This record gives sequence, C-alpha cells and structure tokens, in this order.
Amino acid sequence: MAFVTANGISIHHRIEGRRGAPRLVFLNSLGSDLRIWADVADRLRDRFEILLVDKRGHGLTEATPGPYSIPLLAEDLTALLDALGWRKTSIVGLSIGGLIAQHVAIHAPERVESLVLMDTAARIGEAQAWNDRIATVQKSGVAAIGEAVASRWFSEAFPAEHPARFAAWRAMLEATPREGYAGACAAVRDADYLGEVPRIAAAVLAIVGDADKPTSPDLVKGTADLIPGARFAVVAGAGHLPCLERPAEVAALIADHVEASRATTAATRFDAGMAVRRQVLGDAHVDRASAAITPFDAPFQHFITEGAWGSVWAGDRFTRRERSIVTIALLAALGQDDEVAMHVRATRNTGASAEDIAEALMHVAVYAGVPAANHAIKIAKKTYAEMEDAAR
Repeated sequence: MAFVTANGISIHHRIEGRRGAPRLVFLNSLGSDLRIWADVADRLRDRFEILLVDKRGHGLTEATPGPYSIPLLAEDLTALLDALGWRKTSIVGLSIGGLIAQHVAIHAPERVESLVLMDTAARIGEAQAWNDRIATVQKSGVAAIGEAVASRWFSEAFPAEHPARFAAWRAMLEATPREGYAGACAAVRDADYLGEVPRIAAAVLAIVGDADKPTSPDLVKGTADLIPGARFAVVAGAGHLPCLERPAEVAALIADHVEASRATTAATRFDAGMAVRRQVLGDAHVDRASAAITPFDAPFQHFITEGAWGSVWAGDRFTRRERSIVTIALLAALGQDDEVAMHVRATRNTGASAEDIAEALMHVAVYAGVPAANHAIKIAKKTYAEMEDAAR
C-alpha cells in the first residue's frame, strides 16, 4: 500500500502496469474505492502505467469533515500527481470521478492528455435528493442506504446472478466513512459544469452502461454533445459501474480511445511544430531543409519538428524572444557554430535584439568559458553583418 501526503491529507494510491508507458489515472465513483478498477487494470497493465486513487474520505484515504467540493477533490488529485512527478496523464473518471476529471480538464488542461468520462455528466441529480441522502448518512451511516444504492450500481439481473459479488461490493460501499460519503455527496450536489464543458480541449470519450439509472445514457450523451469532438459509447449489459460488470469491453474502449488520441496529438504536434519552425527560422530556410531530407534522416527531421518545435518552442512559458536568447547561449556554450549562426539569423523573427544576444554571450563567457563566448561572438558579428548586407 502506498500513501502520499498531498493537499494536506494522506492519499492512498497504487501504481501498476508498465513503467514509462503512456499514463492513465482512474477516479472512482461515490462510495467506492480503487478496487473497482482491478479487472480493467489487469487488461491494460501491459500497455499503460496506471495510477489508482482513493479520493478524500473513501477507501484508505483520509476523511476530513465535509462538505467537500469538486474543486477541492481536483486539487487533491493534482497535488498527488505533483508528488508523484506525473506532469500529464490521461484520466478515466467514473460518476463523481468524472466530475473531478471535467474540472481538471477545464481548469488545468495542461495536465490532461485525453479524457474518458464514464457514467457521469456535467450536472448529476437534484439538490433536494442529495440533501436527503446526506441527512440520512449523517444520522445513520452509509449502511442505511447500502441496499438501495448498491442495487442501482448494477444491471437488474446482477444481484441475483452474482450474489457473492454483489454482497462484496455492497460491503465496500457500507464501509465508506460517513463524513467522506456525505462530504462527497455535497460536492456532486453543488457541481454544475454545463456552461464550462464546451471549453474542454482534450479528446473525450463518454461511456455509459445501457442500464445505468443514476446517470442515464441520455444524460451522459447530453454532456458528450456539449464537448467539441467528444465520442459516445454505450456498454450493453451494464449499470452505473460498467467496470464491474463488463471490464473487457470497458478496457478495450479506454485503450482504443487513449491510443487514438495520442496518435492524433502526435500528428497535431508535428503540424504545430512545422508552423513554429517556419515562424522562427523562415520559410526559405525550412523549404531548403525539407528539400534536402532523405529516407536516412527523415525520422530525425520528424522527431525534431515534433519535439523541439512542436513541444518546446511551442510552449507558452517563455516568449519567442526569451527562447531565442536561451537557445543561442546554449548553442554557443556547446560550440555548435552552424546552429549559432542559424539562430542569430532567426532573431529577425523572434524579437531578440543584438544587445540581448551580446548579453547572453557574456553569461556564456562567465559560465561556459571565454573561448566559447569569444568564438560565438565572432560568428554572431559575421552573421549580423551578412544580415545587414542582405537588407540593403
């Protein structure tokens, strides 16, 4: 068992699967813990690195006094990701987990590669129904609603056909601390992302069991229809927790979606990289470089366009001017003569001035050595002179 203190609480989690593979986070439903994903994770562990999480007040994660909010639960998740060094991941969110996933995708889009929203919606239920449930749980504990809630998790035939499994999952539900369950109910009650989900930029797959009562197929599809490009899939023979009734189908849907979205993202990153490369280096340079590509170096050229230009140079942390200055300083320190000249010429497009570059090369002299800086200064002077001659 693994625990991390994040956002002021102890969070229970488990990392499974293939380290270094594309990452997946699974977020549980109300009243459940990370064990509900076991059969799905078993089918995905060879293809993904998987993070299973008990949310606040559920499973073995610390329960704090309620009420909770979806923003608070989303902060728990991002704090855990930070603690684990997971900068970006795909997220699978079930029911309240889907609300948490929506919040992260809307308010921290840089953390989300793709999104699977399972048996969830932008708004779930009515306030009075949630208030009634909270009052019952606070007075009598989760066991007071155990039979009624657990029966709505599954398709109609499941309890009779699988009595031992149904009893086990009901026991999991009833073991949830009352403050955790009631606090999470308040979070669902107060959540309304109907006006915000159209802002989700990540690739989205919405999944629902055909027999889901808490979040019906029509309700889930209604949310999917609000998200640009979102796809919608129905799992036959499943209720509110398809991961327990149809794990093979759920795992296949998740894997296909995540892998397809990653392929699309890579293509998009290449296109974005080519655009940035042209903006910085100029069409003439890129056209010459592209014309010189052979089968031998084509994979390398694709790699630098997608990686260097589509990822690093396309980022918004530095301005183009700042990236230009940093790049020239690094290239000078490494003695990359041709690259120094190329990036000095590119300052016409990045906004870095000759004074900026001169100052950067002073830093090179101090931290990388006078000979490296002196050599780079000679290259820069010659390049600036050629640029002035060409401009006349």
